[in-house]
This record gives sequence, structure tokens and C-alpha cells, in this order.
Amino acid sequence: MGSIINSVNIKFLLDGLKVTMTIAIATIILSIVIGTILGVLRRNKGIFGAVAAVYIEIFRNTPLILWILFCRFLIPIEPMYSGILSMTLFTTAVMAEIIRGGLNSVPAGQFEAGKSQGFSTIQILIHIILPQAFRNMVPAILSQVVTTIKDTSFLWIVGIEDLTGKGMILMGSFVSSDQIFAMYGLLAIIYFTINFALSFIVRSQHGKLALMY
Repeated sequence: MGSIINSVNIKFLLDGLKVTMTIAIATIILSIVIGTILGVLRRNKGIFGAVAAVYIEIFRNTPLILWILFCRFLIPIEPMYSGILSMTLFTTAVMAEIIRGGLNSVPAGQFEAGKSQGFSTIQILIHIILPQAFRNMVPAILSQVVTTIKDTSFLWIVGIEDLTGKGMILMGSFVSSDQIFAMYGLLAIIYFTINFALSFIVRSQHGKLALMY
């Protein structure tokens, strides 16, 4: 075990963790922003609603690994950017459905109340509907955030040296099954610690918000 947990290996894994978190954070931010737009459009019956629906259905019903391979080998961009792009394309569709569900949870009377006060449709969405919807969506968004962080582990398949990728590189230098199992355990502990801490923080803040409203 001592041959695994040393300063060199820990630094090597932390470099991979930095890549993992960079890709995950960029993916989460982009997917929430774009997913919000698609979620709003999805509720409309016009051409934009149809386009949003097609996008959502295509990406929700195809495997993430397919888009990781597509972006990595068919789009000429840096490996990390291909990881962000593929993860964002896929996660946006999931976020869009979460956001659409959150929007549907807000009573229709809230929209009418905003209209009666002279707000435009955009102002009603930004100041009245979306704040309420996002409070309702916190558990579902948190679940997807955790899933996104875990899904970055697929990126090592296309040579992106994230946390899992760095771990796999280290495993290539091990000679015993005990060392390999120990590395798998270490990776699992790191992922668990990050996601558990994130879940605990968000749930505690969500509880405070629930008491306020």
C-alpha cells in the first residue's frame, strides 16, 4: 500500500482530479444555462419547441460514450475541450428535462399574476417562474451533478487523463493484484468523498431555503 500512497502518485492523481473537476464544472454550468433555454422552449408548441424536443430525445436516447467518441475523434479540438463538448451535449438534454419539469411545477397562476403587474414574458420567467422552479429542482439537479462528475470517468477511454485516466496509468506500473485493487479503492474513495460532500452541502442549503420560503 505504501508503494501506492506516496507524494509522487498523489500529485499525479491530483493532476487528474483537476482535469475531472474542470470538465465537470464547465459541463454543469453550460448544461444548466443551455438546458434552461431548451427547457423553456420545450414547453412551446412552435418550431423552436419542436427543435428542442428533437435535441432532447436524440441525446437522452443515445449512450454518452457514443458522443465522447464522436467529439474526440471527429471534431478537431483539444482533448479536454472534446470532453467538455461531449459531456455538455449529453448532459444538456437531461438538464432540459429536469428544468421543464421544474417549470411545470410552478402554478400557472404565477404567470398570470406577473402579467397583471405589467411584466414581460422574459421578466416573468427570470424574476418569478425560474427562481421558484429552481428551488423545486435542487434535488434533481444535484443528482445530475453527481452523475456528471462520475461520468467523466468514461473520458479515459479516449485518452483524456482525468482522475480515472491517471489511475489507470498508475495501474499499468503495478505488478500485483493487491496494488490494483488498492488503486481502485482509492479512486472510489476520492469520487465518493467529493460527491458526498457536495450532496451534504447542497442538501443543507436546500433545507435552509425551504425554511425561508
